[in-house]
Amino acid sequence: MSWPGFASLSAAWYLLLLAPLILFYFLKLRRPRVEIPSLALWQQVVRDSRVNSPFQRFQRNLLLLAQILLLLALILAAMQPFWPARSQTARYLPVIIDISASMEGVEKAGGQTRLQLAKQEVTKLIDGLMADQKISLIAASDSARRLTDFTNDQRILKAALDQLTISESTSQLEDAFRMSIALARTVPVETVVLFSDGNVPPEFDLELPFRVSFQKVPAATSNVGITEFNARKSRENWEVFARVEASSKFAGLTQVEFFENGELLSSESISLAGGSAERLIFRTSSPESTEVALRLVPDGVDAVGSDNEAFLVTPQVRPLSIYCPPELTTFRHALAAMKDVVVFPAEGAATPSSVDLVISNQVADAERDARVILTVGLVPAELESFISTEEVATGSGLAEVTDWLRTDPLLRHVQLLDVQIGGAPQLKEGESDRTIEAAGFQVVATSTGGPLVVSRPSGAQQRYHILFPMERSTLPFRVGFPILVANAVDLAQNLAGLNETKALRTGVFPPLTLQPETRYRIVGPVEPEWKLAAGSSLRLSPMAANGRQRTTARTTELTTDANGQLAGVAAPAVGVYQIFDGGTLVKQIGVALQSVQETSLFVQQDLRFSEAKVSAADEKLAVETPLWRWFAWAALLFLLWEWWLFQKPALPLKRA
Repeated sequence: MSWPGFASLSAAWYLLLLAPLILFYFLKLRRPRVEIPSLALWQQVVRDSRVNSPFQRFQRNLLLLAQILLLLALILAAMQPFWPARSQTARYLPVIIDISASMEGVEKAGGQTRLQLAKQEVTKLIDGLMADQKISLIAASDSARRLTDFTNDQRILKAALDQLTISESTSQLEDAFRMSIALARTVPVETVVLFSDGNVPPEFDLELPFRVSFQKVPAATSNVGITEFNARKSRENWEVFARVEASSKFAGLTQVEFFENGELLSSESISLAGGSAERLIFRTSSPESTEVALRLVPDGVDAVGSDNEAFLVTPQVRPLSIYCPPELTTFRHALAAMKDVVVFPAEGAATPSSVDLVISNQVADAERDARVILTVGLVPAELESFISTEEVATGSGLAEVTDWLRTDPLLRHVQLLDVQIGGAPQLKEGESDRTIEAAGFQVVATSTGGPLVVSRPSGAQQRYHILFPMERSTLPFRVGFPILVANAVDLAQNLAGLNETKALRTGVFPPLTLQPETRYRIVGPVEPEWKLAAGSSLRLSPMAANGRQRTTARTTELTTDANGQLAGVAAPAVGVYQIFDGGTLVKQIGVALQSVQETSLFVQQDLRFSEAKVSAADEKLAVETPLWRWFAWAALLFLLWEWWLFQKPALPLKRA
């Protein structure tokens, strides 16, 4: 059996105030001597004289008793009594709160979200804080954010908790645990508390120096959402593909609405049984750059609203622009047989300054602005000190390909066996493929004498270097040569977004390629600028939204690096994001949740770390129960009682 404790036992010294209270009661100032016209008051005067005498036994007095009880209640409240928890209290307690999309889940329309349930439990922790305890709040979704430092200020903790909102992204938690590990290096952390619905990854490659208390809130069960949303180029427009999945407890009809530039193009109902999925195909009506959106309107209870919308911006359908000098006749001949490509230089057409693909044997062409650059018969300047260029010029017999990276995009399905190469490059004495890799290159194909094909990413640009002269090899006469050229074209189309485009996931954008060293303004998520069709609105239905409000568009500014890479763009919510250069709109990006993990509402009962397994707690976290409030209320009641006794009129004297 545990006994109540006191967080501030030193306040017991205030009990000494009882002595002067009683002493002053006995040593009241004597009343002045006054002549009275009647002897009827003598009995009361004698009684008062005895009470004012410090050495006489005073009679029972309710006013003094009320004052003593009032003082005792105030002193006990100052001592901060509490009912201790069953386990030992931690002095420093990091509290991780899962705010991923599944924490938006409800069991019925208008019900409490999982985050609201978690907030209630964290509030109990805050209310039970003792004077020597401190809490640090950490919000976790696809990344971690520290809300407060270690503090026992309940106003700061509750204010941070009240401002916590759902992040429409997946749950990772690893960053949150790493942040807790960093905190454990500064203060003694014995326990970390995690509040989550269990819709998290099951394994973490971490070694924890503390114990984890996994407090699982009841998880939602019924949900349907969009888990994939992408588009592929057809002949004259785009085919849009979507995948809709349901959780294991969902059953019912779902209305699927497809929008193009705000106009409702398609609407159909699909029936999904628990745990099933359906793939849908739509087609845009224009080859121009188009904003498309998909919306789900479930007929039944839908726990999560953020996976009911998906946005995508398709680029304009256009041919791929390629620069290939006339002397590379083999490459130009292979390109001429391909559709949807334009090869420069071309008669009667000016060569643009920026193209999608460069295939050249000229050093100057390697500096052109392009998505993919493929040089032939040239050794990069960074590798000239490792590879003998004389062998390339004079030749040293025939070489054969001994190995190549078959999964590389350039050499996929390309057969290089029995290809003979004259003038193959040779590694200098003492050098190896590791030297090439240390210089930032990847060896894609090699011979016994050294590398034959190397690659290197440069920001969003991909560079390939065929180190041997193509005219001195048998590769152009092989079936693999047109496949190699087709692979280069396909790679350029993918990087330019001309072949396939996908809705990005919420969280953080992958690096975007824009103008180098330029400051851009990112706004989003925003409502689409196009006017919606009459009678329709690209917003969540009340049942699907579950009270969720559209996140207000926010503005951030970031600067690209020397390679034109814009990194670290946050996308915390579903919608359309716009990128501005000054007042000019340069890019629009559609974002969707697209998470099978969040949509399925699958619950993990155990979390596995490198050296431990943590199971969800069977009981709620035990916290100290503060009792000082009860004594404060008692002091108020005693004060009111004392005031009533003092103000109560005296009883009239009875006549003899």
